[in-house]
Amino acid sequence: MTQNKSEKPLISVKHVRKIYRMGEEKVVALDDVSLDIYKGEIVCFLGTSGSGKSTFLNMVAGLEKPSKGEIIIGGVPIHKLNEERVTLFRQKNIGFIFQAYHLMPMMTALENVSLPLIFQGMDKKKREKISREVMAAVGLKGYEKRKPTQMSGGQQQRVGIARALVGTPKIIFADEPTGNLDTNTTKEVMDLIVRQVKRHGQTLILVTHDRSIAAYADKVVTIQDGNILHVRENRHPAVMLEEQEPAAGQEETDGTDPAGGQKPAKEQERPKGLKLTKEPISADERTPNETIETEGPKTVSDRDEKKDAQHREAGISKGNKEEAQ
Repeated sequence: MTQNKSEKPLISVKHVRKIYRMGEEKVVALDDVSLDIYKGEIVCFLGTSGSGKSTFLNMVAGLEKPSKGEIIIGGVPIHKLNEERVTLFRQKNIGFIFQAYHLMPMMTALENVSLPLIFQGMDKKKREKISREVMAAVGLKGYEKRKPTQMSGGQQQRVGIARALVGTPKIIFADEPTGNLDTNTTKEVMDLIVRQVKRHGQTLILVTHDRSIAAYADKVVTIQDGNILHVRENRHPAVMLEEQEPAAGQEETDGTDPAGGQKPAKEQERPKGLKLTKEPISADERTPNETIETEGPKTVSDRDEKKDAQHREAGISKGNKEEAQ
């Protein structure tokens, strides 16, 4: 991605330092890190275990506060927000894709995908319609009623991708998104993630130790011992951003049907936001966020479901923190 440097960065990290205390010992996880990330960029943080890359993700996502420094997202100093406000900020502006999927085991795939829309206060009928369309776009049409235990690792990660996309967030964080997948599934999942965020104009921040994943990024930030060693721009990212038209007489395929075979892409319902829909969603049903939002929903439907979902989100965030640390 060619970046216009006159444009203001979407994310600005300034002299961030993070120190963990373990008894009397101090562990410097990040040491005076500064970086700008622009709208629509795919940025990969590459480093070994313990390098500080996941700590950086936690800082920028507002899951942890820096010991020192500033983190500005869309003009909002998230390091100054209290827990309630930063939670609302994440609900409105950020999507997550986790290595361990973090799906709710007792919920169906459709219910898992719908969670961000419950946080936004959307009514059940509307959120299920949107969630079904996004699931179709990631090759999961027909899997709506399946539980995570009834799905393969690649299918579970597709549910995680759909969940991250469904609320049309401005920024998506992916922490080792293919760490539990085999080589072939890794390529399929990465191609899917990058195509979708490019089509939405979203910003994607990847964290990985795998150099093959870094090849998908516009910008690769190598991090070691809590410091940025260097920043490299990829002139030719690995993924093809636009799908080619199938050759004459050749049927296009995209996604797997429940029977295990390839399902023709033409037969799938595809969401408008992903440039794939046959039945457009009306403007009053789904309007992508055009600016960074800090307020919660002005009207709330299904209060009990939303309250339960917030408890579940708190559990997910807590689990992610523990893994990152």
